[in-house]
Amino acid sequence: MKLTVHNADGTDSGRTVALDESVFAIEPNDHVIWLDVRRVQAHQRQGTAKTKERNEVRGSGRKLYRQKGTGLSRAGDAKSPIRKTGGRAHGARPRSYDIRLSKKTRQLARRSALSYKAADDAIFVVEPVELEEPRTRTVRDLLFALDVADKKVLLLTTEHSPVLYRSTTNLQNVSVLEARNASTVDILNANAILIEEGGVEILTEQLATGATEVAA
Repeated sequence: MKLTVHNADGTDSGRTVALDESVFAIEPNDHVIWLDVRRVQAHQRQGTAKTKERNEVRGSGRKLYRQKGTGLSRAGDAKSPIRKTGGRAHGARPRSYDIRLSKKTRQLARRSALSYKAADDAIFVVEPVELEEPRTRTVRDLLFALDVADKKVLLLTTEHSPVLYRSTTNLQNVSVLEARNASTVDILNANAILIEEGGVEILTEQLATGATEVAA
């Protein structure tokens, strides 16, 4: 599979880049995608929810009224979970929601997501966007030239690029990530994926069959 390499202004550079079919053209595995999406979303949960149980709420431990002879159901103290002033029964406690998946499973999920995007012609390869200072107009012109300005765009860079990131902060539907750090969720959430030419090599080295994943 070959894609045209676009210049930083969106024009055709006259060159093409070959995409590794083991990364961008496999038969997607929907179940593995679901597993990895679930893992990523679970990892984003803080797990800090906490409610007070009956031994933590403030109040007297005195029995509210005698056990028999009142005509009412028996009751303990005011901190009982069935009372308005009582604690929560089986309340939330801080916990970790992390889900573990093997490297091969995570790699397969990302390959499946990239293959879906490649099949939809939603992947564009561009030369490195090199800026000396933040310029939103440069990125916006690139998006218009590729006819993706009205879509949710994920721009995958070869390396950390603070200037390029700051150039996109005023563009509502544009996200910038290093290619090696893009998760399955990041890929699936985008309608169009712009990959710097060096980013294609990074993804290939990281995800090609038999490769060892560098980052989760």
